[in-house]
Amino acid sequence: MASAALHEVLSKAVLSLLKPLVRILLRNGISFGQFSDLAKRVYVEVASDEFSIPGKPQTTSRISTITGLTRKDVQRLRNEGLASDLAASAKYSRAARVISAWISEPAYLNKQGAPVHLSFEGAEPSFSALVKEASGDITARTILDELVNIDAVRQQDDGRLELLVRAYIPMADDVEKIGILGTDVTDLINTIDHNLNSKQDQVYFQRKVCYDNLPLEVMAELRDIIVEKAQAALEDMNEDMAKCDRDRDKKVKGSGRVRAGLGIYYFQDEVNDQGRE
Repeated sequence: MASAALHEVLSKAVLSLLKPLVRILLRNGISFGQFSDLAKRVYVEVASDEFSIPGKPQTTSRISTITGLTRKDVQRLRNEGLASDLAASAKYSRAARVISAWISEPAYLNKQGAPVHLSFEGAEPSFSALVKEASGDITARTILDELVNIDAVRQQDDGRLELLVRAYIPMADDVEKIGILGTDVTDLINTIDHNLNSKQDQVYFQRKVCYDNLPLEVMAELRDIIVEKAQAALEDMNEDMAKCDRDRDKKVKGSGRVRAGLGIYYFQDEVNDQGRE
């Protein structure tokens, strides 16, 4: 049983992480009632999948007991199931993988290590071959339309395609950007959850660097430095991971299927502390 002190710390942590989430929800017209129903669904799903008694089927009564929901609510939600729309996250992943392969795979780089310009199809290396290699069964035209739409790729006068960016960032008004909320934030919280329940030699890497007395005048230059170094680190890590991925290299053998990665993000806010100069 968790102590009162732990409950207090956890409650404060939840309040803190809910603030930016509720800001996003309100900005996009999600009411408390809708959020409450979503939270109930997740409580039922997690209790059903992860908190059963070994050797016994998980019952509606037990789920009701450990979640605090009524048996009626639990039964309704179990009957409905947890609806999930994976389209946005799948599209995000596939477009990101295409760009990742374009900037790292030797077949798509020139002698200087820069991404080559690709014909849409035909003699390899082609954009269609790149999409097939990095993104599976989605059509090359679908990926190209998305990358052109976000100004990540442009078509030159000779018809070849030029990569303009080194990372996939969806359009600001694209619902896909909201979809990333369900992937990137989930990964971070899952890492924190793992580290809270693991021995010291089994924890995942989780670090950040933060200073709270930076003058406004240095921020633009500092952001540029951080973005440049973070992008370089991610590209370097991408090369190492790609060598081990069976989708990227058919010669890689082994059992099981593991998803792993590294996320880096920048944050900034103003500190309202009148006592500091």
